[in-house]
Amino acid sequence: MKKHARSLDANEILQLIFVYMTEVSSLRNYDDVIIVLANMGRALTSADRCTVWVVSDDKKKIWTKVAHGIESIELPIDSGVVGKSIINGEKIIIDDVYLDDRFNQEIDRKTGYLTKSMMVIPMFDNDDEIIGAFQVINSTSETGVFDRRDMERLMLSSTYAAETIVSAKLTQEIEETQKEVVFTMGAIGESRSKETGNHVKRVAEYSKILALACGLPMEQAELLKAASPMHDIGKIAIPDAVLNKPGRFDEEERVIMDSHAELGFGMIKNSKRPLLKAAAIVAYQHHEKWDGSGYPRGLKEEEIHIFGRITALADVFDALGSDRCYKKAWEDEKIFTLFKEESGKHFDPKLVDLFFNHLDKFLDVRDKFKDEF
Repeated sequence: MKKHARSLDANEILQLIFVYMTEVSSLRNYDDVIIVLANMGRALTSADRCTVWVVSDDKKKIWTKVAHGIESIELPIDSGVVGKSIINGEKIIIDDVYLDDRFNQEIDRKTGYLTKSMMVIPMFDNDDEIIGAFQVINSTSETGVFDRRDMERLMLSSTYAAETIVSAKLTQEIEETQKEVVFTMGAIGESRSKETGNHVKRVAEYSKILALACGLPMEQAELLKAASPMHDIGKIAIPDAVLNKPGRFDEEERVIMDSHAELGFGMIKNSKRPLLKAAAIVAYQHHEKWDGSGYPRGLKEEEIHIFGRITALADVFDALGSDRCYKKAWEDEKIFTLFKEESGKHFDPKLVDLFFNHLDKFLDVRDKFKDEF
């Protein structure tokens, strides 16, 4: 028979915590971590259910990050016992919620679940601002109610959960900032060669389409989409006289121009951030060719990273198919003929097939992000 949490001695409590924290240490997804911590909170208090509530960014609502036994719920921030705990920053223990006028009975009516005892602990961030609440419902003890010891044990789970939520939010903000910086730097690099910001947007969208089409997971497809705007970042270091020369390059100028791939790689190769590591690959390899005739290293076939192969096709398609202030776009049929001819030469033949299989998506992106002069 399963022991009630209150009957566990100190060593057994530590062992229980160790089991859950070992599971937490193996996880990388923040939502999965919160689920495990909710399970730990339920186990430590022998509650029937545990719910983790989070305050919305506008401070007007609360919503369920994790909720045992019910669908996700969103409520006004001052709603019910949880709302009062968050508004007032107070810990709450209630033996019978139906005798407490703070209790919102609507959830029970909708779900058919009967709530009796409840315990709520507000969660704080590093600035002592309330970011949510940890709630357990219906004690399975003989008395059917929670006590001070249950509250102390629930504090362990709520503290870990608060730290996890704060960390997740901070990481998300850092990642969003990185994406903005990468896109802006890519746009700056293109603007020096008389490209437009929409060029990097289109290449990013094309890259994601191909990434998903060739079977990369969504996470990798999004990573490539975010990284691809940096493909020509090395152009920042190319002299204007070469970069914007209207005619053909002589041999010396061609060497200078082609150096942008290695220059771009050199700028960001030492970063440990996944986004910039991906951008370094793209910058370095988007001029390599399937048959080994590309630059800077003459890689061939699958020696070229899939990110490099995808960006190569996306970049060429956009360069040929877009108007510039100094040239007109190629006709589509001319581009399609070139792609068929370059399948197995310039481009990965599988990617060329996928390009034609998803051509409507490419044309939709091109139409959505048209250049305006």
